[in-house]
Amino acid sequence: MAVKREKVHFASVEELLGAPVDKDMTSEIRIDQIYPFENHPFKVLDDESMNELVESIRSNGVLVPVLVRPDDEGTYEMISGHRRMHAAKLAGLTTIPAIIKPMTNDEATIAMVDANMQREEILPSERAFSLKMKMEALKRQGTRTDLTSDQNGPKLASDLIGKEIGISGTQVKRFIRLTELIPDLLEYVDMKKITLSLAVEISFIDKTIQAWIYEYLKDNGFLKKEQIEAVRSVSNPSSLTQYSLIQLMNEALPKPKQKGSITFSETKLRKYFPLHYTRHQREEIMLQLLEEWSKQNNPRGEMQ
Repeated sequence: MAVKREKVHFASVEELLGAPVDKDMTSEIRIDQIYPFENHPFKVLDDESMNELVESIRSNGVLVPVLVRPDDEGTYEMISGHRRMHAAKLAGLTTIPAIIKPMTNDEATIAMVDANMQREEILPSERAFSLKMKMEALKRQGTRTDLTSDQNGPKLASDLIGKEIGISGTQVKRFIRLTELIPDLLEYVDMKKITLSLAVEISFIDKTIQAWIYEYLKDNGFLKKEQIEAVRSVSNPSSLTQYSLIQLMNEALPKPKQKGSITFSETKLRKYFPLHYTRHQREEIMLQLLEEWSKQNNPRGEMQ
């Protein structure tokens, strides 16, 4: 099943670098001299979008240069352009236009996240790990990730990061919580089999129990908010076994309504009663018939 990605605004290299890109700033670099960014959280998929990009590169070349940083061995680390480089390889190119910019590890991490966050589509898992990487980089740079300030006064760093991509600071924190999910559950979030709000609740649960929850979901095809609330309310989670977890989750399912009314339409009743029978007469006959049925099916007078 193809995973549909959330669409976001696409930024240019000029926006990323904060300055216009001149042709003199670009260099043709051999693709085999460029290696991917370490722990790159964004997936490069051979999907329909990639096929379109390959055909565009075959026809027009790489129109937007990639961004790389040099290392001490004469090679380069990709910052922005993993999909373009992959498409260029598939199109048969051996070189690619690139902007070479020296950066520290944390500067490179922040630039990589900012560039890829502007992709046309993005999965929850990609957003989760990239936001976490950026927060950690800011922390290493000495930026307080709990509190920063701007011209309007103190602001949470998560609020400032969220503002850059059009979401709230609370949403930033919720996405980062997704990195605490086991991979199988996180994939289900990407596939929209688990909602973001439910996934955040599951992220606070021990990973061994998460694995059992994943198996339950896979076997039963559903997962309810009440079930996760029940699991989180257990005072001693380490005492749970997979069997007791299944019992707990089944018992937490919303109970079907026991009470209700049964109605019969006039058209249905007309088939069984003379037209001159009153409502009261009909009820009396139906109750008598139910009494006889009850005696036949419950000879000892047992009632459910």
